[in-house]
Parts: sequence; structure tokens; C-alpha cells
Amino acid sequence: MPEIPFPEKITSLPRRLVDLYDDRDIAYRLETETVDICFATYPAGLSNDFHTHPTDNVGVVTAGKFTLIMDDREQSFGVGDWYYVPANKTHAARIEEDTVFVEFWFKE
Repeated sequence: MPEIPFPEKITSLPRRLVDLYDDRDIAYRLETETVDICFATYPAGLSNDFHTHPTDNVGVVTAGKFTLIMDDREQSFGVGDWYYVPANKTHAARIEEDTVFVEFWFKE
């Protein structure tokens, strides 16, 4: 697991294990009525099956690299890159390097 690169104020938020990667990824979550903001780390070599979320997901990579597979297209994202996955859109991902994200899960 990559070292947690977040300051103590972030790591004091509720910890959320996301089961998309066999409970090996960590996210610290700040929850509001309209959006959950997740500060997440993913170790290199993980991938997940195609799945959906009921939320619009927008995120930025702050360290590492990953590949998003959506609409029969693979797109790589690295440091500073923003990505968007619409609600209920089928997608999958591969984590190429230890990767850190800030993700916004917009609720309907």
C-alpha cells in the first residue's frame, strides 16, 4: 500500500474501504448533502471489473497513473489530470502505479 500522503486533518476523516479493489484501497471521506469528497490511495497493479456508480464522479490524480476504460476506449490519466465518469456509466480501471486521487462523488 502506498504511504498515505495526506495531512492529519484529512486522515482524521472517516476511513472508507472501497470494495472495488478487494478492500485494498483506502479513502478518507468528507460527506455533504450533495457530494462526497474522497481522498483515496490505490496501490499499483490493481484493476476492477466493469461496474457503475449512482453518482457523477469527478476526480484529479495527485500522484501516480491509472487507466480508465469506458465506451470501449482506454484513457490514461497522470498527475494533474482530471477525469469524469457519469452516473450509471459502465466503466473499469487499472492502477498503473501507486496512485492518489481526490474524488468528488456528486449525489443526485
